[in-house]
Amino acid sequence: MFLLQLAVVLLLAGGAVLLLLLMSRQEKEREAGSRSLALAEGFADAPGTAAAIESDHPTAILQPRAEKARKGADVDFVVVLNRRGTRLTHPLSDRIGKRSSARLPLLLRGETVIEKRTGSLGPQVRAYVPVRRADGTVVGAVGAGVTIARINSAAADRLPLVLTAAGAAVVLTTGGAALLSRRLLRQTRGLGPAEITRLYEHHDAVLHSVREGVLILDADGRFLLANDEAQRLLNLPADVEGRTVARTDLPADIAELLTSGREATDEFRTVGERTLLISQRPTGAGTARGSRVATVRDTTELLDASTRAETARRRLEVLHDVGTRIGTTLEVPRTAQELAQSTVPRFADFVTVDLAEPVLRGEEVHGTERELRRVCVEGIRGNPPFYPEGELIRPVSSTPQAQGLITGRAILEPALADAPGWQAQAPDRARRIVGDGVHSLISAPLNARGVLLGVVSFWRSERPEPFDEDDRALAEEIAARASVSLDNARRYTREHTMAVTLQRSLMPRYLPVQEAVEVAYRYLPAEAGVGGDWFDVIPLSGGRVALVVGDVVGHGLHAAATMGRLRTAVHNFSALDLPPEDILGHLDELVGRMDQEHGAGGDGLDVTGATCLYAVYDPVTGDCAMARAGHPPAGLALPDGRVEFPDVPVSPPLGTGSGLPFETAVLRLPAGSRLILYTDGLIESRDHDIETGLALLRAAVAGQPGIGAEETCELLLPAQPGARPRDDIALLVARTERLAPGRIAEWNVPSDGAAVGIVRARCTRTLGEWGLEEIAFTTELILSELVTNAIRYARQPVTVRLIHSTSLICEVFDGSATSPHLRRAQLTDEGGRGLFLVAQLADRWGTRYTADGKVIWTEQSLNGPAAPGGPDPVGALLEQWDL
Repeated sequence: MFLLQLAVVLLLAGGAVLLLLLMSRQEKEREAGSRSLALAEGFADAPGTAAAIESDHPTAILQPRAEKARKGADVDFVVVLNRRGTRLTHPLSDRIGKRSSARLPLLLRGETVIEKRTGSLGPQVRAYVPVRRADGTVVGAVGAGVTIARINSAAADRLPLVLTAAGAAVVLTTGGAALLSRRLLRQTRGLGPAEITRLYEHHDAVLHSVREGVLILDADGRFLLANDEAQRLLNLPADVEGRTVARTDLPADIAELLTSGREATDEFRTVGERTLLISQRPTGAGTARGSRVATVRDTTELLDASTRAETARRRLEVLHDVGTRIGTTLEVPRTAQELAQSTVPRFADFVTVDLAEPVLRGEEVHGTERELRRVCVEGIRGNPPFYPEGELIRPVSSTPQAQGLITGRAILEPALADAPGWQAQAPDRARRIVGDGVHSLISAPLNARGVLLGVVSFWRSERPEPFDEDDRALAEEIAARASVSLDNARRYTREHTMAVTLQRSLMPRYLPVQEAVEVAYRYLPAEAGVGGDWFDVIPLSGGRVALVVGDVVGHGLHAAATMGRLRTAVHNFSALDLPPEDILGHLDELVGRMDQEHGAGGDGLDVTGATCLYAVYDPVTGDCAMARAGHPPAGLALPDGRVEFPDVPVSPPLGTGSGLPFETAVLRLPAGSRLILYTDGLIESRDHDIETGLALLRAAVAGQPGIGAEETCELLLPAQPGARPRDDIALLVARTERLAPGRIAEWNVPSDGAAVGIVRARCTRTLGEWGLEEIAFTTELILSELVTNAIRYARQPVTVRLIHSTSLICEVFDGSATSPHLRRAQLTDEGGRGLFLVAQLADRWGTRYTADGKVIWTEQSLNGPAAPGGPDPVGALLEQWDL
């Protein structure tokens, strides 16, 4: 020990001396460079140096100055060079006039050069500085050099002190070695080298040879010793000594036992697949207080029987998970994914599910399908070498998948590397699968109600043991339970597809041509089940338009069929030009009768109600009459960017039998307003209530003035959370338009038969201004008949209004509630032919009632009677007297 310490001290002293020498050399080089550079710069900048270089006798002028500077600065040489590099001065006269080895290009560019060279007197440091005229032009250079040996170093002066310190260290080391020897004797308790060697051998045997784990911990739970067996059994790292129990990955129950400090005898603990017996005792009296020793024994081989029981229990757990986790939804791909996830990794490392194409479409399976679609690939790691999801596979007859489809039984391949029939499907892919570590396979057919739906394949790679017969029986049971859920999902998919198809067929296929509103719509079916949501746009007389949104309670085919009946009824009621409250009243009666019909039939398909919002917009006045039965309020986006929900009185849903009347609210809408009609699926969600949904709707549309109906739909649907709604969503956005005053003509008609001629003249003049001369004659006949009837049979006031829209609309208002009826006059009748003539000349005609009376209206095509198929007004008039 003493020799070791002495060697260390001597090495340190030698290192210090060597370091001082190196420092001395570096210090001398720096000093030499500084001295040379200072002298060269001073001489180059001295007055007259540049002029002397360019003079006729530069050496005679500069040589005395250079020698004086050299001796004064105690340097080896001072050399002046001209632009050609020729020496003009030098301590040795025979070198004057010769070329210098200095780096002349750098000097001519005005750069300073410092270099280390070995001269005749030894290593030197030289500095060359360019000499410039007053205008900055370089005319030459001045160089100065100093031999490094001429420089004294302060570091060399410290060498005696270092040697003295080294001697003192040797003396201190000798004393310290003596003290250390005494301390070692106390710690080894006076044992000699032989005894210490024997103890080391015993310690080494405990660490590396004993087949029982040994742990020694201090009072703070820090590992003082852990032999190899303990590290193996407890999966401890090799550098565990010095760590605390908390800083290891020991199971919680083992960590609690080791840190508790309590005595334990043969307590069972499990680490991975091992079953261990752990005992713990405090250490002997001569050791640190609170330390303890623990022993660990592996008893796995003694528990084979319990292992088999555990295996059976785990298989039951797998079956339990399969029964509880599969079939949570009625979607075929999701059910297949649940089948795979419930068996990975406890039963298989990879699972693939292949289904027949009709199963995915919800169609009937005939059992003869041999092409399968890869629906799911699940495993313990990503990117396995199997066929990817979506791949169409036709199993070769020699593969376990094809044999399982033929026999209806699960096929076991315990060693895939030795199974040529399996590899025949795709040899290259099979080699990649085996190379990836997959070594065993069970392929089980998915058979439900005697029909083969597909096949599920269980693959094992990480577990070294292959599948066995017990595993095959378990795979058949898993496949049987999963097949029922897959078949249920298939049946539901078929019903869902039929319901969606029916519902879409009942929806409007196109929007009618009208000028009252710009319309856009969206319909999204529900995630699970099809509802009875619908919308409609119905042109009305007078250029008006009806906007309808409704929702039948319930889902499925019955709800879709009911929706179709209600939509047809709305069309029929709208044809009567009834106000919104009357439309809802008739619908309420219809839904009540439908409930009674289904209740009497005993099929359990009661319609439990429906909601509806019915609005009528008039582009002439800008008025919008709106009524709602249990439906969410309509949104109104005004042209200034504000969004409101108009206060429209809400009535009970349709079919509830409340007997309460329906109420209508009339709104005056500015042009460019956007009416937003929707069903509750747009604003309701699992995550928020209706108020939050209305706030989201407002936030999505607010501050967006000037956009159209289509853009509004695009803003609304992304604003609602969730890609697939829980309920159907029907959205109808209508941007209001106003007819220009120049396209509306209106006159009051007095109770005088002569007024008919005045109306006809005004009509002819107005149609001429509108460029509709082709239909002027037909329009005169129509107005003549309608005005004459109003003057003769109705009450004042009588008003005529012409509207130039997509068609020509003629309206005659009067104060009578009596409705005219179309009839065919007999040959002897003097009258009764006027209304029949109107019906022949107009494309459409009808009557609607107002608060003050009624309106008789007609619509004519703008193409005129000369259009193909158009009525001939003269022929229609003469037909009335045709004998």
